[in-house]
Amino acid sequence: FNDKFDRAIARPVARGYRAATPHFVQTGIRNVYDNVDTPIVMLNDLLQGQFKSFASDTGRLLVNTSIGIGGLLDPATSLGLEKNDRDFGQTLGKWGLGSGPYLVLPFLGPCDVRDSFGKLADTYSTPRTYIKNNYWYWSLWLVEKVDARSRFLDQDRLIDNAYDAYAFLRNAYLQHRDFKVNGGQSPSEEEQELKLMEEAGEDSQAPQGAPPQSSPQSSPQSSPQSSPQSSQPEQPPPQSSPPRV
Repeated sequence: FNDKFDRAIARPVARGYRAATPHFVQTGIRNVYDNVDTPIVMLNDLLQGQFKSFASDTGRLLVNTSIGIGGLLDPATSLGLEKNDRDFGQTLGKWGLGSGPYLVLPFLGPCDVRDSFGKLADTYSTPRTYIKNNYWYWSLWLVEKVDARSRFLDQDRLIDNAYDAYAFLRNAYLQHRDFKVNGGQSPSEEEQELKLMEEAGEDSQAPQGAPPQSSPQSSPQSSPQSSPQSSQPEQPPPQSSPPRV
C-alpha cells in the first residue's frame, strides 16, 4: 500500500515541490520545523542525561527564534551551538528497551514497536500538536511531510534498483536506529568483536590435565622415512673375556 501511494502521489508531489520551490525557501522551511521541534530534542537530552547537549539545544532555540526570525535562519550553527537529533524512541533504546518487531505503518513507513511508542510520546512534546485551528494544523503537517519526502528523492534510485526493496528498507532503517541508540557504534560490530575476543581467549587456554599430544610426524610408526635401525632396540656392546695368565 505504502509503495503504491508513494509512486502515485507522494513522489510526484515531492518532485513538483522541489522543482517549484527555490532552494533557499526549502532551507528556511526545514529550519522552521527543526526549530519548532527543538523542545522534543531538549526533553530527550534530559532523559538521556546529555546535559551538555541540552544546554546547546536550549541556546539554539533561543538564538534561532530571536535572531533567526522564528527559525527561518540558523545563526546558532555559526555561533558554534551544535545541533542534536534525539527522540523518545532513541531514549527508550538507551534505557535498554528492545526494538521489537519491524513494522510498516500506513502513510508513516518503516518503524518498530519501540519507535511507534516513541513517536506517540514525541507528538505531545512539540508545540504543533496544540494548534487548535484544524486548517493550520493539517496544512503545517502536509508541508512537513512533502518537504521530508523531497529530501529522499535522490535515494529512490537505490530502492528501485534493489533486489528486494522491502529487505533493503528494513535493513537501512534498523541499522540507522541502532546507530543512533548506540551512539555511533553498531551493536553487530560490538558483538562481533566480543565474540572474536572470547574465541581467542578459548584458543589461548589449553585444557588442564590433558596429556600433550605428539604430532603425527614425530611418531616412528607413522613416519615412512624413518630408518629401520632407529626402530630396532639397541644391542649391548660385546664383553671382552679376561686375559689368560
